Amino acid sequence: MTHDTPATILVAEDDPATRTFLADELTADGYELLVAETAADALRLLGAKFPDLVILDVGLPDASGLELVRSVRAADGAVSRVDRDTPMLVLSGRCGEVDRVRAFDQGADDFLAKPFSYPELRGRVAALLRRSDGRRRTGRVRVGSLELDPASRAVTIAGRPVALTQKEFALLRGLAAAPCTVHTKDELLRTVWGFRSRGATRTLDSHACRLRAKLGAEGDRFVLNVWGVVLGPPKPGQP
Repeated sequence: MTHDTPATILVAEDDPATRTFLADELTADGYELLVAETAADALRLLGAKFPDLVILDVGLPDASGLELVRSVRAADGAVSRVDRDTPMLVLSGRCGEVDRVRAFDQGADDFLAKPFSYPELRGRVAALLRRSDGRRRTGRVRVGSLELDPASRAVTIAGRPVALTQKEFALLRGLAAAPCTVHTKDELLRTVWGFRSRGATRTLDSHACRLRAKLGAEGDRFVLNVWGVVLGPPKPGQP
């Protein structure tokens, strides 16, 4: 994500009217929206879409929103795809001091009682995003134990640094942006190298081979080559 890219907000709310209202209003304010009805759906989206902010209700049908906050904050930074530093704004129909303190103790960044004023929520969202602006600018990407930081062009696997050339990093970044997608050679040559057609070049093959070797130095498999395409990285748990 670049600094000019709209922030992505995940709304986890089981009430259809509130969920639709928030999605419509936040979209109108220029944010990209993800929506979830359950804690399980929200956790899945956190690990797949890397939202910049989460707005979640305490009363989700399958688990307390505070349990979701606790799960995110407890995520293992080395192996989990969930960013445990994701800002989280909790919504609750209970607004007592004990309720607010409990939410903050579980790791919430902000708390807003229902019913709420949308202008106040919008202001709190903007404040949270300003405080996490440095995190957004990095556009950090995590796939399992693999982490990329485009700002510093750093790559680590379980905390171990991996040295890549500029083109190897660009190729890995393109693959990691859609970790379970099959990427054709033509697509990667066009997006990474700017080639209009594949021709007879072996550029992609050689870079993919070196990248696979560097990432697999400890036995990991992050880039898979098959005839005619490059697939990478594999789904968690895939051999």
